[in-house]
Amino acid sequence: MEYITAPKMIFLLEDDLSLINGLTFALKKQGYEITVARTTLEADTLWAEGDYDLAILDVSLPDGSGFEFCRKLRRTSKIPVMFLTAADEETDIIMGLEIGGDDYMTKPFPLAVFLSRIHALLRRSENFNSAETELSSGDIRVRLLKGEVYKKGRLLDLTASEYKLLCLFLENPDRVLSAEQILGKLWDCNDVYINNNSLTVYIRRLRTKIEDNPKEPKRIVNVRGMGYKWNTAD
Repeated sequence: MEYITAPKMIFLLEDDLSLINGLTFALKKQGYEITVARTTLEADTLWAEGDYDLAILDVSLPDGSGFEFCRKLRRTSKIPVMFLTAADEETDIIMGLEIGGDDYMTKPFPLAVFLSRIHALLRRSENFNSAETELSSGDIRVRLLKGEVYKKGRLLDLTASEYKLLCLFLENPDRVLSAEQILGKLWDCNDVYINNNSLTVYIRRLRTKIEDNPKEPKRIVNVRGMGYKWNTAD
């Protein structure tokens, strides 16, 4: 029996009509199904009615921000999120990633690069969802299908970036990962903005939630001159 794969569903929140028309045409040509919202109010309604594989969110909207909508989206969904922004300020990019974004594009952008990023995000999401349904190490347990993390049976409140970082470590126990490897796996971003200093912040925040004593970490340990390692030894 031949199975037909359903087209990927993409949610686009953007108020620029010319950009909407261009992106919709290009994405449909690639075989994707597109739902478009032009305001956050419209997005709330359409999001509740659909089941999407990826969200593309403009940062500046007539009645709010793509950041605000992403925060609401992340309460119930782990799908990839790409931000579209007219600003390339470091603070905006860091904020977008911290609240749950997976990538960003600064307007104007080459269409070919945009499509390549979309393909990469969807492919990465598919690989992630086809993996084991649970990851665990010591007293840390991750339920992948629900996007939940537990420490000693207690549900932790992790940001999307912290969650992805933890999963990467648990998938590579006792293996030293360089900063470049971590950044390349988790964020398709320009190192001018997402750099080693940014990664240090993410590591520190994750340690405060999963380590018994964050000041003397036993799980996420530094390997001098090489990177970081998830330590399985007690």
